[in-house]
Amino acid sequence: MPIKVAKFGGSSLADAAQFKKVEAIIKADSDRKYIVPSAPGKRFSDDEKITDMLYACYDGVAAGGEFDAAFAPIRARFDGIIDELGLSLSLDGEYAEIKAKFAVRAGRDYAASRGEYLNSIILAELIGYPFVDAAEVVFFREDGSFDNKRSYKAVGDRLLSMETAVVPGFYGSMPDGSIKTFSRGGSDVSGSVVSRGVMADIYENWTDVSGFLVADPRIINNPAVIENITFRELRELSYMGATVLHADAVFPVRSAGIPINIKNTNSPSDPGTMIVPACDDGATGTITGIAGKKGFSIITIEKDMMNSEIGFARRALSVLEKNGLPFEHLPSGIDTMGIVVASSALNGNREQIIADISETVNPDHIGVVDGLALVAVVGRGMVNSKGIAARVMGAIASADINIRMLDQGSSELNIIVGVDDADFEKAVGAIYSGFFA
Repeated sequence: MPIKVAKFGGSSLADAAQFKKVEAIIKADSDRKYIVPSAPGKRFSDDEKITDMLYACYDGVAAGGEFDAAFAPIRARFDGIIDELGLSLSLDGEYAEIKAKFAVRAGRDYAASRGEYLNSIILAELIGYPFVDAAEVVFFREDGSFDNKRSYKAVGDRLLSMETAVVPGFYGSMPDGSIKTFSRGGSDVSGSVVSRGVMADIYENWTDVSGFLVADPRIINNPAVIENITFRELRELSYMGATVLHADAVFPVRSAGIPINIKNTNSPSDPGTMIVPACDDGATGTITGIAGKKGFSIITIEKDMMNSEIGFARRALSVLEKNGLPFEHLPSGIDTMGIVVASSALNGNREQIIADISETVNPDHIGVVDGLALVAVVGRGMVNSKGIAARVMGAIASADINIRMLDQGSSELNIIVGVDDADFEKAVGAIYSGFFA
């Protein structure tokens, strides 16, 4: 029988009404055997996420504040969900344990993880599935890195012996038994880990949008939904700011060839987006998606005969390595080299880095240009299509935007365009209109 793992995000489990939608979705398909919940998200725009409330509560208690008063709104939120669902469930024992753990400074990771922990207990009670604590099957190494092999085996051994289960997202345990979380949004990763552990046929990621959108809806009004996207394309778009799915969530399932289906809890009949290892280049248009970010700087290095100076780029980049500064892109010419970095990472040691590069490679000129935004145009269909770069540049030029940088990946999967920060939204709109209007 097929196995589906279904992860439900914070917006899908924000209140009792959303819980009922999730219950209906799970019961509509008996293949949805293993469920991975997030903590309750926002119910409305000015609301607080439970995870943020837990962080604030823990910090307040650590600073000498009183637990009961600080925890009261969190308790009220969970008890309200239980009451509205009509469940005969009490979390008093769990609340008492949280209070005791806060008192001995169990850590911010422990505090944050309790949102998923408590929400999972409630959902398990509602749908009649057994609860499995993620701390018992998801493991981290002593250095804090995710222990994938041990976790996959533990998940498989435990869950495949059970017909169904609810496993909280976002956290696991350290070798000493303490709680360790993934980065924010890590429930996506947890769902992927569970999917890999049980070798699911599909990993469903339920959220509040009907799939992965071609462009940011805050910039483009009602952008198209991407029907099919490969893992490589998703990584490119996620890295450049597209946020429907945690960027690290693809790795556990990608290696096993397990597809991800992005679905909308509020519109479950919508097909959503299928994220797959590979698909026909003709199954979509030339461009799959557009994403980008502001706040970059470019270090420009000029030196005659740079191209014949063996090791020039390595020596320049060694300065960034010494200062712990990653780079984004390396646009270059025969006698010029650009190093694109995040401005936030450069600020604070800018003068030192420029001085070190000057000493290391002795350039004719070196400078820094700030206020750069990067726009990524991603599509597996580009490799077999002529004139895509020209169309991108033409669309931007028609909007009277100056292109500061142009870089196409060697795989021809993406084109990166650099424009002024002030022109970022306009550039995204121009490219979208050029390919999707």
